[in-house]
Amino acid sequence: MAIAFQDVTLGCLYDFSAAAPGGVVIGIIGARESGQTELLQIAGGAVQPFRGELRAGGCRRYLSLIDALDFSSCDVLAVDHTFAPHDALARAKARVDLDRLRANGTTVLLASHEAELIRRTCDEVWWLDQGTLLRRGDPIEVWTAYLDRVAGQFREWGASKRSILSPTFRRGDARAEVVSLETLGADGRPTMVLRSGETASIRATIRYNDAVDDPVIGIMIRTRVGSEVYGTNTELEQVMIGPCAAGETVRIDFAFRCDLCNNEYTVTVASHDRDGTAHDWMDDALAFTVADSRYTAGVANLRARVSIERGS
Repeated sequence: MAIAFQDVTLGCLYDFSAAAPGGVVIGIIGARESGQTELLQIAGGAVQPFRGELRAGGCRRYLSLIDALDFSSCDVLAVDHTFAPHDALARAKARVDLDRLRANGTTVLLASHEAELIRRTCDEVWWLDQGTLLRRGDPIEVWTAYLDRVAGQFREWGASKRSILSPTFRRGDARAEVVSLETLGADGRPTMVLRSGETASIRATIRYNDAVDDPVIGIMIRTRVGSEVYGTNTELEQVMIGPCAAGETVRIDFAFRCDLCNNEYTVTVASHDRDGTAHDWMDDALAFTVADSRYTAGVANLRARVSIERGS
């Protein structure tokens, strides 16, 4: 049975208008308080809108987060994150029941934060934002756009957090001290979250307690499980620091394109002599996260371009 919302208002939902035919599963995505729950409660007959009109079949059902996965026959089924607390077997059975409902002409509205459930199950996705329908269409395209928004918001949040030095191991003869270590985004501001592909830099500030003749400063990026991703230092980059006097502070930036996959990483930093004698060496001193709008496996985001040729 088809469903149609006409200028519906309730709670976060504001003048919402959209329609869906029978025999489809519509994914409902969005942030908290975007109007998801209000929309599903209206669709499932649990509440009436404050204003506006709903046109739908007479047999409607609303399932909340704590309800059983009741997929018995109805005209409209509204599923409000109900899959989340159930085990794999219950979810597998429910997906079969969902296909049966779709084949029998039921309109299903399915809210979830799970990418795989939305992409594999839904015929279309509606993205709600602050009570309005921001975008609707192909599940993969809309979900990717939504994740791009989320990654951007996560990036902004990361810029509001201070980085804390917390090395797993520290050694050196104390001729120098790492005063600060930061990851900087493309805007030059410190952030704990980088967007995959943006121009970034790692900034180290070293204070020399004793005079040091031409020190070497280096960094190493590792995954959260300790695999080395990338390392370099001023000697490898053919940058000479020169003699450092006692009490002098040196700030150095290592700039790079952050072509890393979604993951968490650490930064190791060191100041040492050319023979490797450490002045101050801090393993995994700083943690940062890389955010992206899509999943890629591994560590390096190579941004592959795919081409296909077919022939007889």
